[in-house]
Amino acid sequence: MGKPTCTPLVGLEIHVQLATRSKLFCGCAVEFGATPNSRVCPVCMGLPGTLPVLNRQAVDFSLSVGVALNCRIARHSKWDRKSYYYPDLPKNYQISQYDLPLAESGFFEIPSNGSTRRIRIRRAHLEEDAGKNIHDTPGCTLVDLNRTGTPLLEIVTEPDITSAEEAYTFCTELQRLVTYLGVSEGNMKKGQMRFEPNVNVIIQDDGVEYRTPISEIKNLNSFKAVRGAIDYEFRRQFADWQSDHGFVIGQRPNDNRGWNDDRQVTEFQRGKEAAHDYRYFPDPDLVPLEIDDAWLDRIRGQAVELPLARRSRLAEAHDLSEEDADTIVADRTTADLFEAVIDAGGPAELVAKQFVNVWLKLAKERGATVGGLGVEPGRMARLAMLVQGGTISATAANRIAARMLEVDDSPEDLAKTLGLLQVQDTAELERWVEEAFAANSRAVTDALTKPKKAPKSIGFLRGQVMRISGGRADPRLAGELIEKRLQGMDPS
Repeated sequence: MGKPTCTPLVGLEIHVQLATRSKLFCGCAVEFGATPNSRVCPVCMGLPGTLPVLNRQAVDFSLSVGVALNCRIARHSKWDRKSYYYPDLPKNYQISQYDLPLAESGFFEIPSNGSTRRIRIRRAHLEEDAGKNIHDTPGCTLVDLNRTGTPLLEIVTEPDITSAEEAYTFCTELQRLVTYLGVSEGNMKKGQMRFEPNVNVIIQDDGVEYRTPISEIKNLNSFKAVRGAIDYEFRRQFADWQSDHGFVIGQRPNDNRGWNDDRQVTEFQRGKEAAHDYRYFPDPDLVPLEIDDAWLDRIRGQAVELPLARRSRLAEAHDLSEEDADTIVADRTTADLFEAVIDAGGPAELVAKQFVNVWLKLAKERGATVGGLGVEPGRMARLAMLVQGGTISATAANRIAARMLEVDDSPEDLAKTLGLLQVQDTAELERWVEEAFAANSRAVTDALTKPKKAPKSIGFLRGQVMRISGGRADPRLAGELIEKRLQGMDPS
């Protein structure tokens, strides 16, 4: 008998909180961290006699995502009541969409092994969020209804994902997509994206295929949790099948599970509901949606270049590494600024290095993005040009960049003020080289006697010259003088 082979089969349900100022069916503000139950009204509290009024901006945002995901947009859509009882759902039903979603039958391409892989999108529909149960008070559960009625876009994939790592990539790329479109902040710490993988395993054993029951892992709020939960489920389900070959879909029930981050395991919650359990029926208080050509043309006219396409274009146009292009494109405002700096005359390769190694570091220190630092493209371009022309060193550019966040002076003026203009005076450079050699005799010896270590030792000595000079030495000339000095020395 051969050894069984197995493959994870994963479909994702992703809830994306839309960045509207008010809720989906009332005028209450959407505000994270507000005093509990301070952003509520009779509509979102489900009081008798109240009527919902649709937020058009939420529909616009949903259509933008549907177009970006290459979906077929419904020209006729409607609202349905999804009935279930939880303390955080005061109406005892959720307004959602069942058989006529806004968007369906699309696809999303993600990077995969130097190419792309297409994941099919089953549907994307709009619905309202529930409230939040709070378990911080011993002996009781409190309910905060501030979140009730917040607009959510639920995106459902086909079960095309075949590894935990691929699911991780899909989720990160989807977050990037919705933030690029401006339809969501995608902040998982605030619960603005929540992931629910549906996982089972295909097992091939002696020519027979088995499929384990489906487990839905509820409310994951980090990419790390998505990867960990799917990986654990894959191993758990395969182990359960090995111990009981009757552990297959149809013979064992599907279930809902939660992720225990401390123990790194999933835990059983309840049996998995089917659609009929929710008793869907059309909401009598809301008219159907009719999406005409003018509405759809307006949404398509607002489309932006998507992250994956932009990453490929920038990498090819400016000869960037895949890693640098990915870092720059991760935030739309940063990518916009990068292109503006190039348009202002900045040398692309140097600008990319400064974005990744200098500006990104400064942005992280300030809890911002590079695009949010407020430095004009022209000033960034001139800083890169100073390095390219040999006027300042890359080390000096780091200091100047930090100062550029504090004052409006030009990089040229700051280089003079800070005494960072690159020194090309041979006599002064020779003095710095002499000092570096005297203080680092071992590196000098390695450069002279150990050919394999020589390049590293020479690079170290050049770094010491830059340190001694306060970043003012011309690194090219310093390197030439180091080589010349070594050639005139006796290796013995």
